[in-house]
Amino acid sequence: MSETGVDIAATPARGIESDRLLERAREVLRIEADAVAALADRIDERFAQACRLLLECRGRVVVSGMGKSGHVARKIAATLASTGTPSFFVHPAEASHGDLGMITRDDVFVALSNSGSTEELVTIVPIVKRRGARLVAITGNDSSPLAHAADVHLNARVDREACPMNLAPTASTTAALALGDALAVALLDARGFGPDDFASSHPGGLLGRRLLTRVSDVMRSGDALPAVRSDARVVDAIIEITRKRMGMTAVLDQAGTLAGIFTDGDLRRLLEQGRDLRGLRIDEVMTRSPATIGALALAAEAVRVMEERRINQLLVVGGDDDRLVGALNVHDLLAAKIV
Repeated sequence: MSETGVDIAATPARGIESDRLLERAREVLRIEADAVAALADRIDERFAQACRLLLECRGRVVVSGMGKSGHVARKIAATLASTGTPSFFVHPAEASHGDLGMITRDDVFVALSNSGSTEELVTIVPIVKRRGARLVAITGNDSSPLAHAADVHLNARVDREACPMNLAPTASTTAALALGDALAVALLDARGFGPDDFASSHPGGLLGRRLLTRVSDVMRSGDALPAVRSDARVVDAIIEITRKRMGMTAVLDQAGTLAGIFTDGDLRRLLEQGRDLRGLRIDEVMTRSPATIGALALAAEAVRVMEERRINQLLVVGGDDDRLVGALNVHDLLAAKIV
């Protein structure tokens, strides 16, 4: 018995065969995939014209739609905004009650409607055009009011919906969404929008951290940087490793230039060999030409170097003479949530 008092075991859902459910799911995916594939075959010069309108827009791209088309319009506006095309969503019903004030003559208005006759959009389009904004319509009907009113009409027609009654917006919304993504990516490419631009629009979360964080932001430097001179004894290096807690120490020559690295792994190997550590100098057992990375490199690049070299520590160099400026280990990257 469920919390609502319904005997779940007695409901018809229990009697539906898995094969039927799986076949229905596969049919939906095939129908929607066919709809997008057919859309790709219909892309023509009108798509390029729409792209030029958006590229030449001196204001914002305003995307609008009702119902399920409204949900798709919100996503298209968000994708455009995050890929270099300033954009926002306006609800067409709210537009009739004051939100039209958001739209200016410098904007491009993108209207989504499968029928091309959505009343709320048809009502506001004449006002949008009278203000001087350009209109791009994405509909499934070349003969619709929105198609006729548009400066550029993009036909997102589908042969049928994935709904067995051919009623619920399914394939049509998928096609419209795919067409919106095609616009966003084409504009991204035309603008030369690169990883740094993308990062500036996504500063939050894991994506932002991976794209924006540089080695200099997470490395240890100054007094926190473990380092000994090349004439130091191994026991002095062990004390430095223990004190700084990085699992290694850099080794510098008399000029202060990086000469090598000595890690706790190196120490374990010496102990396994039974070496007498008391009179041993660090330059006799250090690893020369250690892996390094620039201070301005992305922290994600440091992760790649560590993974490729199978190491847990990395020395950081900077300046024209590649002098040691810092160090980091995998725990620093974990703490910064780069890994």
